[in-house]
This record gives sequence, structure tokens and C-alpha cells, in this order.
Amino acid sequence: MDKLDAMNVLTKVVATGSFAEAARRLGVTRSAISKAITQLEHELGARLLDRTTRRVTPTEVGLAYYERCLGILAQIAETEAQISRLHDEPKGVLKVNAPMSFGTLYLGAAIADFMDRYRDLKVELTLTDRMIDPLEEGVDITVRIGTLADSSLIARRIATARMMLAASPDYISRHGAPKAPSDLSQHKCLHYGHSTTVPRWQLTDNDTIVSVPVTACLSSNNGDTLRDAAVKGIGIARLPSFIIGGDIVSGRLRTVLPDYPPQELTIHALYAPNRFLAAKSRVFIDFLVERFSRPSWEKCERARVVEKAR
Repeated sequence: MDKLDAMNVLTKVVATGSFAEAARRLGVTRSAISKAITQLEHELGARLLDRTTRRVTPTEVGLAYYERCLGILAQIAETEAQISRLHDEPKGVLKVNAPMSFGTLYLGAAIADFMDRYRDLKVELTLTDRMIDPLEEGVDITVRIGTLADSSLIARRIATARMMLAASPDYISRHGAPKAPSDLSQHKCLHYGHSTTVPRWQLTDNDTIVSVPVTACLSSNNGDTLRDAAVKGIGIARLPSFIIGGDIVSGRLRTVLPDYPPQELTIHALYAPNRFLAAKSRVFIDFLVERFSRPSWEKCERARVVEKAR
């Protein structure tokens, strides 16, 4: 293993705190990782890592070397990205991460069309609702929905969607529809997240934000699970229009409290702040912006307006 490969190994071990996890991400054996670190320490004449049965941590010297390695590897990646852009030939492997529901419903088909356009590219798509660090995970593009946390990542807007309150016609016929936000406390609600505390749903009353406590009969970190429960008449769901839009248009779900809609969501593509954005990432982001310039879930926005006017 040459010096640059060994430096890359060190950065992965320090970032993950584990030889095994670094090996998994690099696609090599754990023994290869251990051997690379041992050789690097021998060449430098210094111990770079403290090893325990639970975690691997850098020594003071190791941390200083790790930070220098990050800078060197970033410069190399930037140089390669610049050359790629000069040739303007998207190639290589594009690693993409996205939320589960959005990825399943929309991104999978979009990527298939994208690959049909760029035949020399390979794509690795991972879907998870867990917030990841794309720099640590080695991801080129991360799709995120909603308010973004402060970070060094660059965000480009792809599309917008709305959170919507909806229930099945059967649920409404049995329990009635809430007339005001405060009525939600008397209804069974399907909550995205965990219910260790009393959930609160954010709605809007003209330009005022209304925070309403609700009783969650079902909580989940997966929107599709809540959508299925809503269609079955279990309760009222608060979900993005890209998940329940088709159900609202078809009549399987009806919007409730249309005069008090939740706030708009923004869908972003996040990427590392490299000076030269790799051609593969640039063309993919451009493709997503084009693809979702008029998203299909806008139909349910019009259905909400019709519901409101009734």
C-alpha cells in the first residue's frame, strides 16, 4: 500500500474510531488496515493511534498528522475534480444518500433516467432517514428535506413540498373533521418521530405559527408507515405532499384543517465545499433541479385549494 493509500486509511480510522468500520468503508480487510497503520507508524517513527478493545483514538502526534493528511487528500481530490471538469466528462462512481420515502417514491426512477443519459457513470444510492455526515461517510451528494443544520456543506435547492394534514374518508365519517387546530387534541394522530414527550405539530394561521400538542396513537420515523395507517383510517397524519399527494388526488385521503396548513418544506442537494465541483456531481444536481422543477406532488396542492374552497 503506497503512502497516499495509507494516509487515506488513517483518515478513515480516525473518523470512524474503528479499524473494522474503516475496512468496511474502504472495501478491504481489517488486517490490511492494521498493516497500513503499522507501516505508517514505522516509517514516521511515531505512534499515531491509541488502540483499545472499544475504540481507536489518535495520539497528539496522530491528530496533527491526520489533519495534515486531510488537507493533502483534499488538495488531490480538488485537483482531480478540476481535471474532470476541464474534460467535462462525468465518469466514475457517484455516491448519493437520500431519505427513505423520497428515495423510494421519486429518486429511484430519477436515477434510472439519469443513468440512461450518462452511460459511463455508476451510482451508489443509500436510503436512510438517519442524518449522516457526508464528509465522514464519503458521500458525493446528500438529499435533505426541511430545515438544514448549520454546516460547512453547500446546499442547492431542488424543489419544495408541503407538510399536509390528512385522514381517510372513513376516519372522518367516524370521528368528524377538526374545525380548529385545538380540536386535534381530541383526535388520534400519526406522528413522525418519537413520542417520549408530548408531540407538537406546527401549523400556520395566516402568518402566525401555531404549535399544537397532539396525542400520537402511532409514532414512526418512516413516512410510508404513517401513510399506510392513515389510509387504513387509523388517524390523522402530518406528512409531506410527496408522500400522500397521490392519495389526496385519488380520494383515499382528504386534507383536514386546510385553513391552517403546515409550513413549506424545501428539498436540497448538499455537497462538500470543494472549489471544483466534480462533473459527476454537477450534472446530477442539475438533473435533479430539472427533474423536479414541476414535481408531480403539486397536484395535491391544487387538491388542497379545492378542499379549502368547499
